[in-house]
Order: sequence, then C-alpha cells, then structure tokens
Amino acid sequence: MSNVEIGYAGVAILLTLIALRIPIGAALIGVSFCGIWAMVGPRAAWGAMGIVPWSFTATWQLSSVPMFLLMGFLCYHAGLTKGLFEAARLWLSRLPGGIAVASIFGASGFAAVTGSSVACAAAMGRIAVPEMTRNGYNPEFATGTVAAAGTIGALIPPSILLILYGIIAQVPVGALFMGGVGAGLLTALGYVLTVVIRAKLDPSLAPPVHEHPGAAERWGALAETWPVMVLMAGVLGGLFFGVFTPTEAGGAGAGMAVIIALIKRSLSWRGFHDSLMETLQTTASLFVIAIGANMLTRFMAISGAGRDLAALIDALGADPTLLLVGIALVYLLLGMFLEPIGAMLLTLPVLLPVLTGAGYDLLWFGIVLAKFLEIGMITPPIGLNVFVIKSVVGDLVSVGGIFRGILWFLLADLIVVTLLVVFPDIILWLPALMQR
Repeated sequence: MSNVEIGYAGVAILLTLIALRIPIGAALIGVSFCGIWAMVGPRAAWGAMGIVPWSFTATWQLSSVPMFLLMGFLCYHAGLTKGLFEAARLWLSRLPGGIAVASIFGASGFAAVTGSSVACAAAMGRIAVPEMTRNGYNPEFATGTVAAAGTIGALIPPSILLILYGIIAQVPVGALFMGGVGAGLLTALGYVLTVVIRAKLDPSLAPPVHEHPGAAERWGALAETWPVMVLMAGVLGGLFFGVFTPTEAGGAGAGMAVIIALIKRSLSWRGFHDSLMETLQTTASLFVIAIGANMLTRFMAISGAGRDLAALIDALGADPTLLLVGIALVYLLLGMFLEPIGAMLLTLPVLLPVLTGAGYDLLWFGIVLAKFLEIGMITPPIGLNVFVIKSVVGDLVSVGGIFRGILWFLLADLIVVTLLVVFPDIILWLPALMQR
C-alpha cells in the first residue's frame, strides 16, 4: 500500500472504531500510532508518541482549561448557582411559560461559570424539570426546554470548546470569548421566544402559575445571585478591559470562586475534594482526545491523505456558501454521535486550511462551529444532551418524548444560525470593540 492508501485506510478504521463506541482518544492515538509505524517504521511511531504529547500539553494557554473547569466544579459543589433559577422563576413566572423561560435564563447564567453543555443540562434538569412538572407543565415541553437550554454552555464564556479551538486555529481566545457572548445571548433569546410563543398558542403545555410573589421576595431572591454576578463581572470584565489574559482569567475565576464559597461558608472539604478530582478527571480525558487529534494530524501529514482530503473538499466547495453548508452537515452529523470536543478535534486538521483558503474569518467560524456542534447535541437519533436529561428525569418521559419537545427549539436554532451567517457582526462587534 502507498502512504496515501494507508492514510485513507486509517481514516476508515478510525471511523469504524468510533462507530463501535471505542473511546475517541484511544481510537485516535491507536490508529495514528499504527499508521505511522506502517509508513515509516517503529522508531518514528514511538518518536511521535514521545514528542506529540509534550509539544501539545506544553502550550501555556492550555493551563486555563483546568482552571475554568475547577471554577465550574467549585460553583456546583458550593451551590453558588442555586439562586439563579429561583430568582428567574420569581421574576418571570407571570410570562407565558414563565418557569421554562426561567430555566433558559438559569442555564445561561450556569453556562457562564461552567462552559460545559452536558454539565449545564444535567444541573438544570435536576432543578428546573421537577419545578415545571409540579406546576403542571407538559413533561415533553419541560425536558425539551432544558435539553436545548443546556447547549448555551458552549457559547457563553468561559467555553472549553472555544479555548481548544482558539489554540488549534491560532485565534485569540479572549476574542472568541467575546464573540460567543453575542451568539449565546441570541440563542437564549431565540429559545425564550420559542417558549413564549408555544405557551401562548397552547396553554396546556405550560399552565399559568398562580403564585404572585411580593417585591421583597423577588428582590431577596435576586440578591442571592450575587456570587455568579461577581464571577461573571470579574472574569468577563477582566478580559474585556485587559486586566488579565484568557490564560490568567481561568486562575482568577477559580480563585474568586474559592473566596466567594468561603464567604458564603457553602463549600465543605468533601466538596472541595470532589471539585479537584472531577477537574483532574475531565482535564485528563480532554487532553487525551486532544493529543490523539494532534497525532492524527501528524499521521495525515506524513501519509499525504490530509492534503488530498483538503484538496477534495476545496474542489467540492468552490462556492464558499456551499462549502459552509457542507461543513454544517458534517458537524451536525458528527454531533449526533460524538461529544463536541471530539468531533471538533477530529475534523479541524483537515478543514482549517480549506476555510483559510476560502477566506472565512476563523474567529467568526469558531463561534458558528460551536453552534453547529451544540445543535448536534440535541439532534436525533443520538443527541447527547437528550440522554443526559433522560438519565436525570428517569421514567418521567421517554427519549422520543424529549426529542419531540426539542423540535421547535431546532427551528429556533436554524433561524439563529441563519442570522449569524447573514449578519456576522453579531459575533464580531464585541471582539472589535475590545481591540480598540
């Protein structure tokens, strides 16, 4: 076999292993290692295994990943985000579908301290779904709302997905964070309008809440959101005004989370230990996948298959619009079967040269890419967020019922993506303002 044939065979084997549910990190590393061995021998294969992990993990910007993860886990275990949903519920309950709207606002706030769609969906599923069903909400409507709201986690900073994209695509992470704000808020607005319109057209989905909290109760609940507000203002404000770099922002955010938890006396030693262990486990799994993606890049470069695939995609996508549509379909398909970081790292080595050649702004594309991947998280047949919600709610509703509850939110996502493509300044205006 020629090197190019070995490259294509490696891609086919990799996709087969992923379809068989082999962990993506192990599949990437195993296929790349064996492919390099087959082409240039064992010395080069072992050399790549020694060089690639070091060259990737020695990147200074990556230190922000465990710090932002630690900030999110500390907030979760210290209960710093508990007041978000309650405050939103008390202020918004009079709206049609008010508790569902509150869950979207709660998810947006939770996203600002976790950066993870799965964590966002799981946390809000435990808090918001029981509250909605207790008030007579349709279970499919309630679970679909929370599953969709969880996807905001990859857009509103700090987003682990955007950090890794920025490192690989050589795009400033701070600018990506600021670009994600516009897309995240537009997504939240689209979901809120979807809930309000559906509840208005069919009140049986979300019966009116007869609770009328007083001003003192509402303002009291709002005061309980101060931990998240302080963290958001500290991290995003520090980034916007240049007080610290994105790398430093992770450490600053984790430090602020510890201080706030100590002030509130809400973090036990057990919670602190669990936060550290979950941070280590998540960081290790992310790094294994990222190292595997870097190994795949080296394998594809040696084989020449990467250049062939890029040329093929470039030829098929001579029209930039058709190219974008094709890329969107690829990511939506991958998002059904893979978690977003794995899908992104698997494809970027091939797509980045094509996107650069087509003249796309890689900052803008990074946000659109995150949106594509998050839509895949709630798309049938295997939307990962749907199964997260199913694991949380148990027998309350079937997987098919959750997917039915999501359909209207997919329509809202389609409109949001169209707006991001037609009006790229929705993403780019805040990064441009930051650079002035």
